[in-house]
Amino acid sequence: MKRIFLIVLMVSAVISCSKGGSASAGRPGSKTKGELISTSKRSSFLVERPYGMVAIPAGSYVMGLADQDFTNAPEKANLKTVTVSSFFMDETEITNAEYRLFINYVRDSIARTLLAEAAGESTEEGTSIGNFAYASNTEEDTKDAYQEFIESQGGRNGYDDYGAFKKLDWSVPLQWKTSEYPDAQYAEVLESMYLPKAERINNERILDSRKLLYAYNWEDIESAVKDKSRSTKYLKKESIAIYPDTTVWIKDFNYAYNEPLYDGYFWHSAYKNYPVVGVTWDQARAFCNYRSRRKSDYNESLKKKKQKPMAFRLPTEVEWEYAARGGLANSTYPWGGPYLQDDRGCYLANFKPKRGNYIEDEKKGTYMYTAPVKQFKKNGFGLYDMAGNVSEWTESPYNNSTYQFVSTLNPNLSNQAYRELRKSVRGGSWKDVGYLLMTGTRDYERKDSARSYIGFRTVQDIPEGSTAKYKKKTN
Repeated sequence: MKRIFLIVLMVSAVISCSKGGSASAGRPGSKTKGELISTSKRSSFLVERPYGMVAIPAGSYVMGLADQDFTNAPEKANLKTVTVSSFFMDETEITNAEYRLFINYVRDSIARTLLAEAAGESTEEGTSIGNFAYASNTEEDTKDAYQEFIESQGGRNGYDDYGAFKKLDWSVPLQWKTSEYPDAQYAEVLESMYLPKAERINNERILDSRKLLYAYNWEDIESAVKDKSRSTKYLKKESIAIYPDTTVWIKDFNYAYNEPLYDGYFWHSAYKNYPVVGVTWDQARAFCNYRSRRKSDYNESLKKKKQKPMAFRLPTEVEWEYAARGGLANSTYPWGGPYLQDDRGCYLANFKPKRGNYIEDEKKGTYMYTAPVKQFKKNGFGLYDMAGNVSEWTESPYNNSTYQFVSTLNPNLSNQAYRELRKSVRGGSWKDVGYLLMTGTRDYERKDSARSYIGFRTVQDIPEGSTAKYKKKTN
């Protein structure tokens, strides 16, 4: 009898514990009576719109140049109806001010790394170098079991010597003014980032742009799928010099006086809202990775973790053309009509209106070079400067016959994107005639080339199962 009483007592204790614990503590499916019922309370996912972007709804359109081809160029392909998924797109080209955030991040990361290396394992408070030691040196009490395991591996089992948690301490502000350097050791570290005195012109102390390298990895998924394998073999490691080539203002125009733009276009505050130029295709892709990492790191820093954001990237050529049309069928230009001026005689984009006349009339809205973003009307999707101002890089490789053999569903030559030297460039620029501004006109440039008339904007995928707030068409 006593034995039976003990068994009953143990069973009742187990039942009471399972009631107070999680669903996994009891039988699988105990809360849903064994039925396949999702316990998620969220009925749908409302995707977060990134700042400065607009949502482009999914849809179909006829891609290609539907108008008369005055040049009879081979780039004109047969018209083809295709379908494009929804995505976010920057409402303007990436500006100098936005790209400078990228430059400053890389600059600060390098400086902090040099200071942390100089500090070594020092955790002594009150010293200038010790304050910049790796954050992992001063966070012993906050390490969890996984962090301790990773750091215990050292250089074995695929982990590097610093481990996954050897991170920089961004809480300590950097001092860039020489008058505010805390001591000589700090000055020695930061001085290594500037041009050596032997290379300075007029003894001007400026950062050595050759040292501004951005390192990141990306996976060649297409090759991995083709080979039916997934390994580090398909991991591509990039180290990109990300400073724009400011000499393009001289190189692109050998017989023109563009020295003022060479000196100040990228850094002068007067040009902060102008589109960045002198950026190669690889640099544009590095910027996309930086923007993705910036948002992902922020979400990870929150106490209540958010959904991992979709990566930022360059648009495919087909996505770009679809967005440029603004939801209008067979539109010659992003604003729809076949004319380059409105009913008051004002130009609708920044381009070269006449031969040798880059600025026909200031009242008509023309500019000698690039224009600040948002100076012309946006198209039906809410995008500015999809024609003129600067041409824009796309993710897609360039091929004369692309439109003939690509898929009709989200067309792209993704498996050739990084192998092909020629990349599709769309939209026309401030130096081009009206023909290159047509939504169906194609052009290309080598991916390692930087030009004074090529910039870029980024896109972000919208998951098919989510909802987004789309702007109403303005046209």
